[in-house]
Amino acid sequence: MYLKQLTLKDYRNFEELATNFSKHVNIFIGQNAQGKTNLLEAIYFLALTRSHRTSSDKELIRFGQASASLAGHVVKSQVETDLKLLVNKKGKKAWINRIQQARLSRYIGQLNAILFSPEDLALVKGAPTIRRRFMDLEFGQINPEYLYFSSQYKQVLQQKNNYLKQLAKGKSQDKVFLEVLSDQLAGLAAEIIARRLKYLHDLSEFAAEAYQAISQGKEQLEVVYNPSVEIKATAVEEIYQQVLASFQKNQASEIRTGTTLSGPHRDDLQFLLNQQDAHFYASQGQQRTIALSLKLAEIQLIHKITGEYPVLLLDDVMSELDHTRQSALLNYIHGKTQTFITTTDLAGISWEIVKAPKIFILNKGVISEGKVK
Repeated sequence: MYLKQLTLKDYRNFEELATNFSKHVNIFIGQNAQGKTNLLEAIYFLALTRSHRTSSDKELIRFGQASASLAGHVVKSQVETDLKLLVNKKGKKAWINRIQQARLSRYIGQLNAILFSPEDLALVKGAPTIRRRFMDLEFGQINPEYLYFSSQYKQVLQQKNNYLKQLAKGKSQDKVFLEVLSDQLAGLAAEIIARRLKYLHDLSEFAAEAYQAISQGKEQLEVVYNPSVEIKATAVEEIYQQVLASFQKNQASEIRTGTTLSGPHRDDLQFLLNQQDAHFYASQGQQRTIALSLKLAEIQLIHKITGEYPVLLLDDVMSELDHTRQSALLNYIHGKTQTFITTTDLAGISWEIVKAPKIFILNKGVISEGKVK
């Protein structure tokens, strides 16, 4: 899978842009605030219909304009697909081969993209919300059902929490409606948890292999799923019963606090190095290796499920990795993925591995092709 062509109009600081990419390595070079990360974000947005930098799509529209548009030509298993997104103040619309999609969930997955940025180092030390977002973003783009159930879960969760607040304030006494909402939420939770268990099993294996390769077998990494409900089975029906039992057990506490106390929105991931919690014991170098191993594992997971390698986006991370980790990353992806790299300085690139890349120079929202000196 690779992105052959990208066209932007009124996106961030780009008035207009149309360019073709190499299906191997593409490097965006320029000083800060010239548009390198904006261009990488545009590719990510084209793939997942969301930004990794903001939750407000309005920020993507160039100042003073009413809308922004993105279009891409994707080659996947010898099949060529045209993608288009339009963003305005009312929301966003998506097209596949000029056919508008009724739901974004039907669009996502046409282009798979894995992003690795300095912020990903917070996966280990950061808050649980970061790791939950990691699961939802990555699993959502490889499984439309996961995306659908996740979206439905958030809607019903909000309904339930709003009703719990009414009960907490004494504005309602009808617990039957609460039980209906809890039953719906438990069913959706079971679908999400079952898929998380499945994908995290593979992700943990791939991450362990990558970490061993980078650390030269000195340490062992394990990715552990910590659901907020004790799960003793993998079948959806059994998980549903366990989640529902948790809701029933916590009902009084949920009414008192006005919020749902268990479910996928409270789950977490744990990273163990040699069976020790990396959150507390990992050095900065080990944290970076864990984050890098997770990204490499994502590539393998997507390839296993879809049969295609995703596009890899490396946003200013080469300077964050020492030569050993940089070499491990580049060797791992060499010949597998179309890769986009942003950097302010070509001197940090391992040219013995990155051969004949396509160079793009960014200057105030204008793109031009360059050459390796």
